[in-house]
Order: sequence, then C-alpha cells, then structure tokens
Amino acid sequence: MDGIVFWTKNPTPMIDKLDEFKQYNYYFQFTLNSYGSDIEIHVPKKKDVIIPAFKKLSSVIGAHRVIWRYDPIFFTDVYNADYHIKYFELLAKQLCGYTDKCIISFIDDYRCTLHRMECLKWRHLSDEEIIYISQRFLEIAQKYNIRIESCSEKINLDEIGIPHGHCIDQSLLESIGNFKLKIGKDKTQREECGCVTSVDIGMYDTCPNKCLYCYATRKPNMVAKNYSQNKLNSPLIVGDVMSDDVVISKERKSNRTFQEYTMNDLLIDVEVKK
Repeated sequence: MDGIVFWTKNPTPMIDKLDEFKQYNYYFQFTLNSYGSDIEIHVPKKKDVIIPAFKKLSSVIGAHRVIWRYDPIFFTDVYNADYHIKYFELLAKQLCGYTDKCIISFIDDYRCTLHRMECLKWRHLSDEEIIYISQRFLEIAQKYNIRIESCSEKINLDEIGIPHGHCIDQSLLESIGNFKLKIGKDKTQREECGCVTSVDIGMYDTCPNKCLYCYATRKPNMVAKNYSQNKLNSPLIVGDVMSDDVVISKERKSNRTFQEYTMNDLLIDVEVKK
C-alpha cells in the first residue's frame, strides 16, 4: 500500500489514534462547508467542534496533509452567492495556516439525492455564476495563502487561475512518502476527474450525518441498521465475515519506482540468508 487518503467531516474520533498510522503515508480530505443543520443534519457545530478539530488535526500532521473541501456548492434562497462568499471568507480566515489547499466543486445530479433536496428549493449555478463565485473564492483564498483547485468540473476554470485538482494526488503522496510513483489516471472515474488509480474501501448507507446532498446515502432507512452492525474488531465496515461469504483476494503491487530499505529490512534480510 503506497498511501491512504481519508475523507472526513469530523476526524475527532481518529486524532488521538493517529500514531497507529505512522507507518503509512496518508493525508486527509476534510469537508467543511457553510451549510447549517437544515442541510447537514447531524454534523456537529462548526464553531465548537469541526473547526477546532481541523486545527488540531493540522497541528498534529501538518497543514499540507489536511486538504480543505468546500463542496458541493449549490444555491437556495438562503444559500445564495453572497452567503457562500461571506462564509467562505470566514472559514478561510479561520483555517489560514492550517491548510495549504482548498478544493471546490459544484453539485451533481444524483437520483438518490434529488428527492431529499426538494424541500430546499435548490438550483444549479449557471456557468456565469460558477465563474463569478470561483473568482471571488480565488481572491479570498489568495488573501489567506490557500491554493484553490476544482474537483471533476466540466467547466474550465484554469482560465481564471483555478486548475483541475487531484483528490487522490500522486505528487502529494510522493512528497509525503519521499518516493516516486509510476501510476496512471483512475479509469473508473469521470473523464474530468484527475485522481490516480486507487481502491475505495468505503461503504454506502453507513454514515449517520444525514447530509441531504450526500450521494453515499441511497437508502436512508438502512443507515441506522448498518451503523448498528459495526463491530470494532471486524475486518468489515458492517458485520462479520460469514461462513457462506465469498472472499476474493485481489493481487496488489506497489506503484513505487523503487523500494527503500530500512535498517530493519536489511537485518531481516541478513537473518534469512544465514
């Protein structure tokens, strides 16, 4: 395994356990939006919990390893352009020095979310609105020394200074691990996606946050059931491996162009040869 990318809205339960990951190369994609509890129903309060958690995580592992995600962006009567711009700056000011980069994206149509979001009377942004708000975000981000990139957007924002991002980022993993990777673009993702090849170990219908825009919650009535079946020592996210389950082991190889030997590796090698 060459690296791990964690996605989170609240890393609080993990922060005191990060020593268990010190042998791995990893970083976090941290979603921190300006939406209220009408949309992000069970996400803890930003001021009291989430922003302090962001700062603590960054202080522990470094600002370059905590990527701020402000997404998905959509408009309602309340969450309009002025609202997003105002609160994006408030968040950027708070996170200044605690992150190097922010990734933005605009909401996509997922069948499982459209019904849940009807109550919001939301709408997509026009191309003109996307360019306008992206320009404003860029100005704010630059003010607070934060780079800004887009995620899987068809519209070309490079012309205003916002490049396409790489959420599974080869160069960042190489920098963290001090190695080079020979790896290609993930062919299972959308054409606009810049991620390199990876294996997703997440699971749908397991998050209890109940964010209305969440495409990973397809059957809300299954979430509580699945969540209750999580077992601390199980190799699965939900439940246990049962006798009638079929377990398929896929061969995985490192993408590093060379392997660095540690002193322990050399000692083991000597002992084996003896």
